[in-house]
Amino acid sequence: MFENLNDRLNNIFKKLKGHGKLTEKNIQDGLKEVRMALLEADVHYKVVKTFIADVKDRALGQEVLASLTPGQQVIKIVNDELTALMGQKNEELRISGPSPIPIMLIGLQGSGKTTSAGKLAQMLRTSKGRKPYLVPADVYRPAAIDQLQKIGNELNIKVFPSHPKMDPVEICNQARERAGQENCDTLIIDTAGRLHLDDTLMDELKRIKKAVSPSDILLVADAMTGQDAVNIAKSFDSALDLGGILLTKMDGDARGGAALSIKAVTGKPIKFLGIGEKLSDIEAFHPERMASRILGMGDVLTLIEKTQAVVDEEKAREIEEKLRKNQFTLEDFRDQMVQIRKMGSLSDIIGMIPGLGNLKQVKNMQVDDHELVRTEAIINSMTRQERYQPNILNGSRRKRIARGSGTTVQDVNRLLKNYGQVMKMVKKINKGGMRSLRNIMPF
Repeated sequence: MFENLNDRLNNIFKKLKGHGKLTEKNIQDGLKEVRMALLEADVHYKVVKTFIADVKDRALGQEVLASLTPGQQVIKIVNDELTALMGQKNEELRISGPSPIPIMLIGLQGSGKTTSAGKLAQMLRTSKGRKPYLVPADVYRPAAIDQLQKIGNELNIKVFPSHPKMDPVEICNQARERAGQENCDTLIIDTAGRLHLDDTLMDELKRIKKAVSPSDILLVADAMTGQDAVNIAKSFDSALDLGGILLTKMDGDARGGAALSIKAVTGKPIKFLGIGEKLSDIEAFHPERMASRILGMGDVLTLIEKTQAVVDEEKAREIEEKLRKNQFTLEDFRDQMVQIRKMGSLSDIIGMIPGLGNLKQVKNMQVDDHELVRTEAIINSMTRQERYQPNILNGSRRKRIARGSGTTVQDVNRLLKNYGQVMKMVKKINKGGMRSLRNIMPF
């Protein structure tokens, strides 16, 4: 996400940092380029105008012109103002009132409401300890009811058994009663959408809101639609008074205009981001972390949270002990690949590590998430003995493994080579500490 804007801003700041001392002209020229970068990222023009004015006021002050590191001071100011633009701090989902607490998801058709309902339910269960109950209230698209039922089955989360002939308000009322009987404490209501806004849709949503008095109303909006998402948010907010926004398809949005504009234009915070197709691909929105990502400074806190969510501490200690004793097998190698896959795409993980995403070697690297899938398939096709003793893998064994995993002998050879390099590095560290890595690292 934000790849285009990230590249543009980094080039601009590189020029600014190249000047030992900044002048008013240097700063104004730099801000002109920042303005163009934001407009090209599809940020609302009024938001850009205000943002540049605020940065300019601070950048032309003594904190920059009299600083020993003026270029870095300008970057800090831009970081601060980006954070303020997107809402300053994380706004949590409002969960209050008598149980079961209703949460309404609204939005246009195709924005990802139904999948987002499942993602949100999963997140509330794992991070908040809630017992969610999914409510399919979109009776105009029968596939939506079936889709939510499948999602509920996959997540082992209960779903109200609605059908297309039921009234949406009646569905919500019955679902609230059923949720209480099932000892569920949170209703996630997946409402109907349209291809465009109309009075019939709004009237139905208003009736549902009046009937269930939701604790929070989230607009599910497609980030890739840019300013359309902002305009849609304004329309829904004026009719229903939104509690916040869940931006979907952020993983495919290279510009970021919606994320940078919505809070400033509507006054309503982005609360969650959909960052992939898996039901675990959702994260809380933190303006300060997003500003850091946009400026290529990484996002260590989110990376830590993702790691903690998927890593088994006891297993991690076991792996550490094996590494120390040079007993790290291909089976352990596979298990680590599985853990990484759970954390999300490799591109996103790289982008969260400060400085790494901006390295030329990394930017030019083709990150293939399917490589992890192939790695797992190859190791699964090995016998237990082969995983523990890879030195016995002769030509015929490698051919058998390639056939069994649906890969090529070259894929098998590449995996074994990578594993060998990892073990070489581990042995070096165990023998001589981190300094010994200098002999094998390419820099």
